[in-house]
Amino acid sequence: MWNQILEHFQTLEQRPLERMAILVGGLLFFWIIEGAIPLFSLNYKKSKLQHAGVNFVFTVIHLIIHTFLAIFIIKLSDWCLHTEFGLVYWTNANVVFTIIIGVMALDFSSWLVHLVMHKVPLLWRFHLVHHSDTNVDVTTGLRHHPGDSLLRGLFFLLLIFISGAPMYSVMIYQTLVVLATAFTHANISLPTKLDKALSWFLISPNMHKVHHHWKQPYTDTNYGAVFSIWDRLLGTFSTLDTKDIKYGLDRYYPADKDEDVLKLMAKPFKKLEE
Repeated sequence: MWNQILEHFQTLEQRPLERMAILVGGLLFFWIIEGAIPLFSLNYKKSKLQHAGVNFVFTVIHLIIHTFLAIFIIKLSDWCLHTEFGLVYWTNANVVFTIIIGVMALDFSSWLVHLVMHKVPLLWRFHLVHHSDTNVDVTTGLRHHPGDSLLRGLFFLLLIFISGAPMYSVMIYQTLVVLATAFTHANISLPTKLDKALSWFLISPNMHKVHHHWKQPYTDTNYGAVFSIWDRLLGTFSTLDTKDIKYGLDRYYPADKDEDVLKLMAKPFKKLEE
């Protein structure tokens, strides 16, 4: 049974339809949940479907880029296996610890690239497309400019190189992060105590909503993707009452243009005005 599970994830990258089903299934599940127990009554400019359509454009481009990067991910993971390069080989880790090392290393890559994009002005231009959404819901999760998506892929490769994560560990993490992204961006209202309890280990919806608050310094906190350990250990964890949260940006990009795909695509190539 255990070997079958590992084999399933080891070859999951070769089954794009199954991976797409996980993505779409997660989106649809939380789309339904956020309709039943919404955190906010969102003010969509035209409709929820129109808003989803805009974010879906970025999602498709993101998936195309990462499908291309998958070629390098597979080759790098196989190279680490054949040369026994990386933490999982240097520590002679068993299967369980190999999964843990791989998953945690790749989650750190998500935290680190997110931090870097907020701190480097040139990279922030690309990432602000994600933060410009004034109606954060489940579809916001993969609203990334192509430049943002490419950088995430490069950091992902870097941590595979360091950890030596085999493909089953890589695909377990990618499955987790797809579902976690839908969960943390979904406009759902969880009991406060439950959300707080989750945030001790996982990125909870309310924890991530703080990151989407329109004003710094809250925007520059809670960078995690799946696990909250990096924010808590490295001093980037913060909280804010959900009633005080407002989405969008306090500068750089007008809130009324957050669904203009062409302007969003072009914005990173223009110098930001303070």
